[in-house]
Amino acid sequence: MDAIAEWLARGALVGVGATAVMDAWAWLLRRGFGEPSLDYALVGRWIGHWRRGRFRHAGIVRAEPVRGERALGWLAHYLIGVVFALLLLAVCGAAWWREPTPGPALLFGLASVAAPFLLMQPAMGAGFFAAKTPQPWVTRRRSLMAHASFGVGLYAAAWVLAPWPAL
Repeated sequence: MDAIAEWLARGALVGVGATAVMDAWAWLLRRGFGEPSLDYALVGRWIGHWRRGRFRHAGIVRAEPVRGERALGWLAHYLIGVVFALLLLAVCGAAWWREPTPGPALLFGLASVAAPFLLMQPAMGAGFFAAKTPQPWVTRRRSLMAHASFGVGLYAAAWVLAPWPAL
């Protein structure tokens, strides 16, 4: 397998694995501590409005529902995870994915919180860094924890895949 195909295959597997860890963390918080988590149907609703030329909303909850928004939101969630994993693998290179260390994965996971803070939350009506939410610091903490768990997942998935020969 050539280097690009291996990067794509590993990136897809690491991204799906890391996103699954993030989702397991959210599930644990929801089940064990009653912590709410993001409803990915709202992400799907936001994306679904793009084809109508609408990229910003005063409040995505009040926006018109879009057919298939839940499936679209979950698909986008996993595709975004794959894109971030591909970026991590591109930045760190083959030496890292063959012998991963936790530092780059954790830093990358935490850095990925910029996407919701600077793009998704403002576009969905929550403001930059969740400033327009009822409890901005609680929302920020939850986002940081979710993305830290994504970073743990990036490392864990890369570590599991590291001994595999070229995919």
